[in-house]
Amino acid sequence: MRVLVTGGTGYLGQAIVRALDARGHAPVIFARSAAASGLPGTAVDGDVRDESALERSARGCDAVCHTAALVSVWRRRPREFDDVNVGGLENVLRVAARLRIPRIVYTSSFLALPPDGGDAPRRWNDYQRTKVIADGVAAQAVGRGAPLVRIYPGVIYGPGRLTEGNLIGRFIADHLAGRLPGLIGANRLWSYAYVDDVARGHVAALEDGRIGARYFLGGENASQIRLFEIVRDLTGCRMPRRIPTWLAAIVALADELRAALFGVPPRLTLGTLEILDRNWMLASDLAATELDYRITPLEEGVRRLVSELRPHVNQTT
Repeated sequence: MRVLVTGGTGYLGQAIVRALDARGHAPVIFARSAAASGLPGTAVDGDVRDESALERSARGCDAVCHTAALVSVWRRRPREFDDVNVGGLENVLRVAARLRIPRIVYTSSFLALPPDGGDAPRRWNDYQRTKVIADGVAAQAVGRGAPLVRIYPGVIYGPGRLTEGNLIGRFIADHLAGRLPGLIGANRLWSYAYVDDVARGHVAALEDGRIGARYFLGGENASQIRLFEIVRDLTGCRMPRRIPTWLAAIVALADELRAALFGVPPRLTLGTLEILDRNWMLASDLAATELDYRITPLEEGVRRLVSELRPHVNQTT
């Protein structure tokens, strides 16, 4: 298949492009800096907010894998999240309908789902808010008959660039370098999804996923503190301190005030604190059954991540 991959230079997007290439597919990498990425396939520089550029890139494609998203804690102009995370999906759906592309795989997020014990998705920051809205757009499209398969990855981690899409990699790199202040919600349970597992899950969804289905691509459900216990056992690095929620709230409030006054991106917001202080577990049974989804054990995944990080950390400390 010739597959348009929006956001193909992102942390997950790159892994999907490589997984497609390994399976013999022909990826078309669509991103603002695609030409400079060096990824296998056809590179097209473009922005998902530009519907005409999307349409030109999608011509001749057999499927679209829509992973492009603005993943960030904060933007001075919140509307950017709407334009990319909601508008980008709407553009892809319109383009695919006009070109009669028979399959679209859309990458949502665990944050578009209710937290454990909740009865509805929440909108605690602009990223989460717009992923929830986009999930509704995707559901409506399925109801109209769009050939859409929806994917909900867990907390993606693994080797690779330390972007905002690789939150766990950044946490562990900062911890090894002595820059991590501590953990918020240390005992909260998250679903840690190894990046290559998630990428292969996307390829399987493109090949065999049921139109209209929703697949959770999670990993081991474990606490943050368990993650750093593995890091300690691998490196001898001491455990990070635990930051109480009340103290984190003071820091977040101060950071938000500074951002409002001076435009300095906050390290923490009250909305992000709400997310960190919740459980986000996933069950990947349907994906295991229908997509042959397999989960890399957390210890093995963290070992691979730490093996890549340690030489770079040692050079800078």
